[in-house]
Amino acid sequence: MLNYEIMNESNNQIDMANLDEKVAIVTGSSRGIGAEIARELAKAGAKIVINYIQNHQAANAVCTAITEAGGKCVAIQADVSNPADVRRLFDAAIEHFGHIDILVNNAGILIFKKIAEVKDEEFDRIININLKSIFYTLREAAERLADNGRIVNISTTVTRLMLPKYGIYAATKGAVEQLTRIFAREIGERGITVNTVSPGPVFTELFRSGKTEEDIQRMAAMASLGRIGEVDDIAQIVLFLVSDEARWVTGQDIGANGGII
Repeated sequence: MLNYEIMNESNNQIDMANLDEKVAIVTGSSRGIGAEIARELAKAGAKIVINYIQNHQAANAVCTAITEAGGKCVAIQADVSNPADVRRLFDAAIEHFGHIDILVNNAGILIFKKIAEVKDEEFDRIININLKSIFYTLREAAERLADNGRIVNISTTVTRLMLPKYGIYAATKGAVEQLTRIFAREIGERGITVNTVSPGPVFTELFRSGKTEEDIQRMAAMASLGRIGEVDDIAQIVLFLVSDEARWVTGQDIGANGGII
C-alpha cells in the first residue's frame, strides 16, 4: 500500500505541471495544434504570447479564452519567416512580460503535391515558413531565451515514411529535426532543452487540406490505435517537454502518432 501511495503521489505531481511565472511564445497559435498548446500551457500557469500572421480575430479569440480562464496572454502579429519580424516578436514579448522562458515553434504550412508538380514559388514559400522561421527563432532564442528555458519544434511523422505528395513538406521538417539536435548541443550549457515533437495525422485544417475522406480513413487505419490524432494529444506532450519534469530530455524527436511507425 505504501509503495502504491508513493507512486500515486508522484504521478499527481507529473499531472500538475507548474509553469507559474514562465513566459511562452507559441508561433502559429491562432488555431489548430498551436492554439491548443497555448491553452494547455496557460492552464499550467504560463503567460502566453500568441503569434499569428494574418488571422487577428482567431488570435484574439484564443487570447480571450485564456484570460477569461484566469491566465495572462497577448497576441502579437509577426511573420516568423521574416527575421525582422522575429526580432520584433521577441522584443514585444519581453516588453510585455519581461522575459521569455519557452519557445514552441508550431508555425508551418503543407503543400500536398508530388515533387514533380511543385512550382518554384511554392517550394520557396514552404522553405521560408517551415524551415527559415525555425532558424530565425532559434538564432534569436540563443541570445534572448532565459537560462533553463525550453524549446519545442513541431515536426511530423511523415519524415519517417515514404508517402507520395509529402516530399517537400517532409524535407523541410527533416531539416528542422537536424537543427533541433545540433542546437540542443550548442545551447545545453545554459540548461536549455531543445526537442522535436513529430505528430502523425491530427484533425486540423492543415491536415484536411487537399485530402479526400478516403485519404483520411486510410491514414487512420495506419495507426496502432486506429484513429486520427486530436490536438490535445500533441499539446499534452509539449506541456511535458516544457515542464521541469522533462529537464533531462533534450535533442530528442518524440513521435506522437498513435503507433503509425
